Amino acid sequence: MNDQTLDWLPAKDNPSVRYFALRYLLDRTEDDRDVQAARRAIMRSVPVQKILAAQKPEGYWFKPGAGYSPKYESTVWQILFLAELGADGRNNKVRKGCEYLLEHAQAKSGGFSAGQNAPPGYAIHCLNGNLIWALVALGYGDDARVARAVDWLAGSITGDDFPWFNAIVPGPGFKCGVNDKKPCAWGAVKSLRALANLPRALQSRQVKKATAIAIEFLLSRDLAKADYPYRGRISGEWFKFGFPLSYTSDVLEALLALAQAGQARDPRLQNAIAFVLSKRDADGRWALKHTLSTKVRVTGEKKGEPSKWVTLRALRVLKAAKLEIGD
Repeated sequence: MNDQTLDWLPAKDNPSVRYFALRYLLDRTEDDRDVQAARRAIMRSVPVQKILAAQKPEGYWFKPGAGYSPKYESTVWQILFLAELGADGRNNKVRKGCEYLLEHAQAKSGGFSAGQNAPPGYAIHCLNGNLIWALVALGYGDDARVARAVDWLAGSITGDDFPWFNAIVPGPGFKCGVNDKKPCAWGAVKSLRALANLPRALQSRQVKKATAIAIEFLLSRDLAKADYPYRGRISGEWFKFGFPLSYTSDVLEALLALAQAGQARDPRLQNAIAFVLSKRDADGRWALKHTLSTKVRVTGEKKGEPSKWVTLRALRVLKAAKLEIGD
């Protein structure tokens, strides 16, 4: 990794990226003075302050209920964005948002549902992967309600003693009604990211089995082509690196999830890593190519310009694969 890039990422103008760069690129410990200062600065940063300022006194965002709709403005998405930014889960407003989500979005099955009045089985892999990951990142890894959601996610992947298959979750693996009942790779990426980052206490035998299924499914295709089943065509969003992402995914996020699951050096990822390297610019940075709705203001970065968030992810993948930035 060149010095220019490593000076750019931990600069104090973006406390969130600074924190993650110090921790995962420069291997600073959590009790390091600079790391702790970055964590404190995250809560004072513009994106976090804007998100918390829009929160209603009851704990939700935009409107009461399960919080999936409208996309990127309601509760589900704000909890995900706060986790992506590295917000402190001990903050009172953050915890109030998490508690509201757990009270209003969790179905009887344990899985998270997009609709407050949806049947108990109407929960999908991408949503659950996102929210489990976010809640664990925000300090809810020892919460019994999160453990129930993990059980739902693992059971829906393995199919073991799972009674909740329906039109939306039509079968084990990652089959999804939203994807014409085909296995959904986006759901697999989100699920693997959650499963690979669970605390040890939640890593049951079923979770380990589900993790192995997710790994093998994602490695069953060349990520550089990403020709997973998708309504008869390959989604172009796979090849446009973005941050933050929602229910969609890209090659870079898939690589990072696989890296966190200990698979970064699998030879089946060589083409995907070469694809990532081909997207760097002359300064060793990666551009933001995909953004969410223009109403979302999380990063302050502009589409088409060098992105600290995308570059951070790319370098984390390359480091896990034990590649130098010049390779």
